[in-house]
Amino acid sequence: MIHSLLERKLEKRPDKVRLKGRILFLTEDPQLIKRQLAGEDLPWDTKNPANHPKLRDDISTDEITPAHYCFYFDQTLGEIPYLGLKCGGVLPIGRNDVKKGGFVCSVSGKRRGKGSSREQSPYAEMCAGIQVVIAENIERIYKQNCQNLGLLTSTSFSLIDKIRAGEEIALSEFTAGEDEITRQVIEYGGLFPFNVARMQKKVFLPPIKTGGEGARTTRAMTLAEKIFARHMVNQKGEVGVPCVKPGDTGFAGADLRFSHEYVTPMAAIFFEHYVGKDAKVNDPSTILFFRDHLTFLDEVISEEKKKLGLLDLATQLKLKQQDFAQRQGVRLHGELKDRKGSEGICHSIVLESYALPGQLNIGSDSHTPHVGAIGCIAFGIGTTDVFNSWITKDVRVRVPESVKIVIRGKKRPNVTAKDFILKILSLDYVRSGKALAKVMEYAGETIVELSVDERATMTNMAAEIGGFTGIVAPDQKVVEFLVERRGMNRKQVKTMIQGLTSDPGAEYAQVIELDAAEITPMVATPGDPGNGKYVRDLNTPVPVELAYGGTCTAGKNEDMDMYARVLADALKQGKRVADSVKFYIQFGSQQTRDYAVGRGYLGIFQKAGAHVIEPSCGACINAGPGVSTRPDQVVISSQNRNFPGRSGPGQMYLASPLTVAASAVAGYIVEYQPSEERELVSA
Repeated sequence: MIHSLLERKLEKRPDKVRLKGRILFLTEDPQLIKRQLAGEDLPWDTKNPANHPKLRDDISTDEITPAHYCFYFDQTLGEIPYLGLKCGGVLPIGRNDVKKGGFVCSVSGKRRGKGSSREQSPYAEMCAGIQVVIAENIERIYKQNCQNLGLLTSTSFSLIDKIRAGEEIALSEFTAGEDEITRQVIEYGGLFPFNVARMQKKVFLPPIKTGGEGARTTRAMTLAEKIFARHMVNQKGEVGVPCVKPGDTGFAGADLRFSHEYVTPMAAIFFEHYVGKDAKVNDPSTILFFRDHLTFLDEVISEEKKKLGLLDLATQLKLKQQDFAQRQGVRLHGELKDRKGSEGICHSIVLESYALPGQLNIGSDSHTPHVGAIGCIAFGIGTTDVFNSWITKDVRVRVPESVKIVIRGKKRPNVTAKDFILKILSLDYVRSGKALAKVMEYAGETIVELSVDERATMTNMAAEIGGFTGIVAPDQKVVEFLVERRGMNRKQVKTMIQGLTSDPGAEYAQVIELDAAEITPMVATPGDPGNGKYVRDLNTPVPVELAYGGTCTAGKNEDMDMYARVLADALKQGKRVADSVKFYIQFGSQQTRDYAVGRGYLGIFQKAGAHVIEPSCGACINAGPGVSTRPDQVVISSQNRNFPGRSGPGQMYLASPLTVAASAVAGYIVEYQPSEERELVSA
């Protein structure tokens, strides 16, 4: 407990809000956006929706705040909202345009704020003068970041007329349909003032009554619900309640809290500003910091961005994190001392070394669900949640519904977990936003046959679904993983996973069933991970210039097995990476690098013409070798996202490690056809 917070004075927001300013409609037509920036207010016919201009759907946080501009962690961010917003193939919004336009409200279509958990996005909007965001539906992390900062959100387009008329709007318009805790967070103007009020016992925390007093087996629960029940804070302030159901709200104790250099500095500044420079974080032994995102930035950042001082800013992120970690006694997994690179990507290291079945872990990255592969609840949070968790050691939670995705049957030899997840992302249920903020529970005999590494691909990309998290029930494969990778006691791990399955009769929002035998290698065509189609359905051959294998999603041990398998087959046939292609392979961690060295893979990679890179996030966030440099450049990548501009201006296709490596050899996108002999040749 930080005692100075108990004395702090607090004020709630007024019951009514009056917004004075203009509305910015983020339309598909770039000319309409330019006209608004020039001072024109677009008409909006609330009574006749057919007359509305077509709004942009699927606006990602990469488009709101492109990655390089997230090196700023102060109000300079107000100059850059929507700089990456692509409409009609162009970028209509320039630096300072939004701030100069006097806009108080920003309006868009479906799935606003998808992708990265970067809180710089809503913070940039706020600093530019935006006070309200309106969209048809809003992604969970982005919406929670808005609420935590005090940026109002709504899915009610009826507010547009009221804002235009300068009418007072009841605050209840923005709290309607929200749970009791979220309502109070909005009323207090953000998560930090709410948490201070919570410490001062001025807010109402609704008790979780599911199951009744003392009941323990009165409701069949999903695996996720069981783990939430173990971690929810009860009325006595202790961790654990008998039972939960979707919609129950409260605070969940976190076993592990982590952040990387994109987020730690901003969170540290918030902590020092709001709590105090000399204040100490709560239980530093359960906090981890990572220097993993920007290790190779200097190799790809443009001269133009260097002139803007962005490389220097990126260095400041590193130094701020180092300083804060040292002063707080927090473990920092940083850069290598003997060569360029990092110890590893946060998700890779957390899975290899820290996460345990049945835990609840939170991280400053949307791909935190990665570790759900071993049966724990893990989810991404924003900067404000991060710095608040350093005080309270818990996180605000509304127990989500679960979707069960069952994959049955025998998969084809050239199909991987990446193909399964790209197939899932292409389903109407996901593309329409029905899976938003739900737990993705993967099951079925095909999933059971997958290794932990492959399961991690599925749970990791629950983020692309827009899900709350992804999870697989822990089993013997998880026992073997923890015994072999960490040297844990087998009996202890078996005890740990007992009861970590969904109950018979547990309720799901949806059950999706797929037949593995019907799925062939997939690609997601440029622009969105949901643009999935079978490789064999590409109408014409697609030549590629760049191939990239790596990132948290595809830089694991088994991914290295796949790259090596394809390239070894190619070498046997007298082939190597096509002259027209540059193929980069990047490890997710030093542990995976050591694995690859031990298996002789580096020799295979180099002999086949692939370029090997030390661990880091790299090209996935436009910060390392493998990024495109021209709009016409075609890239095939095993990463998890291909949002416009995320990894350079090129045309990016997503695919499995097998497909990426096979395409690098062929020079165009192809399915991998396994040779009859499977053994890898010696390097």
